[in-house]
Amino acid sequence: MQRRTLFAAGTAAAVPAALSAPALAQAQPDIRWRLTSSFPRTLDVTYSTSEYMCRLVSEMTDGRFRIQPFPAGELVPALQAMDAVGAGSVEMAHTGGLFFTGKNSALAFSTTVPFMLNVCQQHAWFFHGGGNEMLNGVYRDFGIHALPCGNTGNQMGGWLRREIKGAEDLRGLKFRVAGLAGNVMARLGVVPQQIAPGDIYPALERGTIDGVEYVGPYDDAKLGFHKVARNYYYPGWGEGGALFHALVNLSKWEELPRAYRAALEGACTAATTWMLAQYDWKNVEALYGLVAQGVQLRQFPNDVLDALHRATGEVLAEQAAANPRFKELLDSQSAFRDRHYGYHQVADHAFDTMMLRLRRAAAAR
Repeated sequence: MQRRTLFAAGTAAAVPAALSAPALAQAQPDIRWRLTSSFPRTLDVTYSTSEYMCRLVSEMTDGRFRIQPFPAGELVPALQAMDAVGAGSVEMAHTGGLFFTGKNSALAFSTTVPFMLNVCQQHAWFFHGGGNEMLNGVYRDFGIHALPCGNTGNQMGGWLRREIKGAEDLRGLKFRVAGLAGNVMARLGVVPQQIAPGDIYPALERGTIDGVEYVGPYDDAKLGFHKVARNYYYPGWGEGGALFHALVNLSKWEELPRAYRAALEGACTAATTWMLAQYDWKNVEALYGLVAQGVQLRQFPNDVLDALHRATGEVLAEQAAANPRFKELLDSQSAFRDRHYGYHQVADHAFDTMMLRLRRAAAAR
């Protein structure tokens, strides 16, 4: 009797201790994945975003779910990242959907479409406007689940060896550009080139291309474009905001425990804010530094922007007629963009306009 009493007492005492231990974590499996990036280590903000996301996943799962990132080329070439994930060669990739519009033109919407959304509008549409769900309908056809993971913010218009004074000056230019912006520029006589990030500078230096659009001042300066082309154009008509994604093999995603899915989703969302904040911080001094080195900061003439806008309308209409998925995404983004600008002009735009006026007035005193 005494032994039974002692045993019962011991069992009762052990229950709270067992419940206080991280029982959920103990019950979860150890999982090890690999992630291939479309970006080299030299592009430290873009590449480190995948490192940051992977670190958060590990920390949120007490090290039981670990993802090891690899830069472009170590496991998979930059522009084959999507294929590798779909085939299951790697579990994940960090990349931009605009690199893969040849597979389905609707994938352009997962990164950016010319004359469409700025970064604030992108985040609203993706997270609250059904954008994620619609795009995953496209990615599912390739055996992939996609999670937003990083944004560069508004990009620059690009680098050119010579000044562009009108739309006619674009004719014959060999220009590195990704996504649908290349289709648009081709209508104005440009010869678009899709080149992986790590291969752009050698092509520009050798004269294989006449110009390049990549990201913005910080990355562009690191890649050294200003050493070859001195004319730096804005605005970034082709990329009002550029969202990147973590692509996950669909079967692997569906096998993940619910807690691990939540950790991965949360880490990707955090990485999106982290990457955008990095660029907003670093692009400022980078742009001042480029101008100090003699770079000519130039605004695209209005007739060039007008011609590009007309060509964009033609390209989008043709793609929508040929691809129902493209039309669904275009209709959704366009409706939100046009509605949002009614709010934007009395909110952010009005604030920015006011601050620029006050800044000019203060400088003139």
